[in-house]
Amino acid sequence: MVVAWVVVGAALLLANRAFGGTYVDDYTLPGTSAQQGKDLLAVHSPKTAGSTSPVVLRSTSALSDQSDVLSQTVAALEKVEHVVTVSSPLAQGNLSADGMTGIANVTFTDNPQLYGQDLLDDVDQAVAPARAAGLQVDYGGQLGQLARPAPDDKRSEAIGLVVALVVLLIGFGSVVAAVIPLVSAVVGALGGLAVLGLVAAGVTFASVSPTLAAMMGLGVGIDYALFLTTRFRRSLHDGASPVDALGSATATSGRTVLTAAATVVVALLGLYVSGIDFIGRMGLAAGIAVAVAALAALTLAPALLGLAGRRIDRWHVREPVSEPRGTGDVWQRYADVVGRRAWVFLVAGLGVLVVLSIPVLSLQLGHVDAGASPTSYTERRAYDAIEAAFGPGANAPITVVAELAPGTNDTDRSALGSDLTTALTGTSGVASVSPVSTSPDDALLVTTVTPTTGPQDAATDDLLRELSGTTLPRVLGPAGATGYVTGATAAQLEFRDEVAQKLPLIIAVVVAAAFVLLLVVFRGVLVALKAALLNLLSIAASYGVLVAVFQWGWGSSLLGVPEPVPIESYVPMMMFAIVFGLSMDYEVFLLSRIREGWLATGDNRRAVAAGLSATGRVITCAALIMTSVFASFLLSSNVVVKMLALGLAVNVLVDATVARLVLVPSTMYLFGRRNWWSPAWLDRALPHLDPEPSAEPAAAARPVEPQPAADEPQPS
Repeated sequence: MVVAWVVVGAALLLANRAFGGTYVDDYTLPGTSAQQGKDLLAVHSPKTAGSTSPVVLRSTSALSDQSDVLSQTVAALEKVEHVVTVSSPLAQGNLSADGMTGIANVTFTDNPQLYGQDLLDDVDQAVAPARAAGLQVDYGGQLGQLARPAPDDKRSEAIGLVVALVVLLIGFGSVVAAVIPLVSAVVGALGGLAVLGLVAAGVTFASVSPTLAAMMGLGVGIDYALFLTTRFRRSLHDGASPVDALGSATATSGRTVLTAAATVVVALLGLYVSGIDFIGRMGLAAGIAVAVAALAALTLAPALLGLAGRRIDRWHVREPVSEPRGTGDVWQRYADVVGRRAWVFLVAGLGVLVVLSIPVLSLQLGHVDAGASPTSYTERRAYDAIEAAFGPGANAPITVVAELAPGTNDTDRSALGSDLTTALTGTSGVASVSPVSTSPDDALLVTTVTPTTGPQDAATDDLLRELSGTTLPRVLGPAGATGYVTGATAAQLEFRDEVAQKLPLIIAVVVAAAFVLLLVVFRGVLVALKAALLNLLSIAASYGVLVAVFQWGWGSSLLGVPEPVPIESYVPMMMFAIVFGLSMDYEVFLLSRIREGWLATGDNRRAVAAGLSATGRVITCAALIMTSVFASFLLSSNVVVKMLALGLAVNVLVDATVARLVLVPSTMYLFGRRNWWSPAWLDRALPHLDPEPSAEPAAAARPVEPQPAADEPQPS
């Protein structure tokens, strides 16, 4: 098995290097005004229908003194493959008032990110004469995104792995037992990234997808292998042979891993319900990483454990420990305390989650623009230069497309263009309007509106709504024409609105799917319902932390974000699917052990105490490891990655401590036997899926259970 992983893994990595695809942020939303306007331009005015990115040129003196160099630069850019048109930086509207900053708007046939490094090299070569003449040249828009440094996650991954190793050594004592989950996770993460790269050759994934896949692959990979290793070592310490111990671990915790991984993948693929390909494909990217990590945990980790055998505890930094079985363990004592003070723990846990959730009431979705990028990025320098020379609205241009009624004559067309310019200029929030142009076939009128505010400003959002909902219908309607607002700014804001509209649907679908899965697995209505509600609370708490840090700016400067920014529109939806799935990992692992005790004794109180004491250490260690892996990605220069990293880290920490180790046991103590109740008709209708059957022969037959009190239902 180890040899197979080495061979297949190497083949995947080589194949990805040779045939792997690229990652592009594509906010296409069929049927929206922005997309309809873009489609009309593609049909009637192909030269203006592509993707336009500004190339910003700055000088310490008048740019007009460098007219020869600028002409040479424009001519060279026009010869670059995939470039349709290039405007002169000396043209009216492209040159700043002081004459020292100019913009050459370069229109590509499509998003320049699709063409990769070769295109960027050609553009660099085209502007080389301008740079040689002493001009500062920077790229904005999607060309600037293409020029970003390739994400280097190695430092984050190394930090996460080092912290994971320390936690494992402290928690379990054995060097070999600590290393095996790390090896399995690293191999699984590399394999997942390779598979993702190959799939990306035919599917367009967001630029953040590889980093997201690395986070998920490492995080869940370590956890899954840790669950198996813990169970394997307990069986060894109980006197089983290595082969029997491995079979027992795989038959029990292995099924738990499979159930947990399936839950995460289903939750992630549930993002396709949004109907937004961009979101669904991000879920697919993370799902690929989770699936490969689970495969490594279920095949490679057992192989490594088999090789280690009883030598798994040979090298240790302290006395090796495994799952507790006696009453003297700290987790057993903690379980007893929770049982005696269940109401106190329940109220305290709910109080923590509610307080953390308060900021979510101020949640503001938006798009994190280039103004939040590091100043070392060319897109940030271009953004700042444009804002300083032309005003903040120059970074948020809005293209207005008017589709004329068939048979419109030249006179009516000219009059309508004049009326359109007057109406747009008179709209509040408009800084300037470019001259109205006509498409080559006279079917469209096209102009560009420059707002007075930047892309993240709420006033820009208001302007878009005013244009599409009032200004354009009022001017164009009487003439039988139809108006559309398009361009990058309009597309991003419409994308945000679409995501916000679909978020409740995603929440409903994922919660319902998780409820059904838990109901099938544990056959208790209250167990499944409680898990769904607690997960919603823990997710709200992580949302609240995101709002406080990024939107309110509480400590955001410590994370390299100098000013408050809105929460990226798709982050809450992505986080919900990810953390809801991840929280099920700990839920399934904890409830599996509780249910094992329940089936063996029929005593709910003893089962909860035994399950909590058996899993407390491993859940805590697993949560600390996954939190450290996620938190290490806060070092990324990408603000969206920082949001995902902080949100996921906070959620895992809160969920594994407050929810899983406080609220779950306290509620299960309070509900008693009712935890496992389900109507007889439902129990007959549900399929049987045992996540972790007992491996001990004595537990194969269910003992006679003590009779419940008169007011308590029989367990299913």
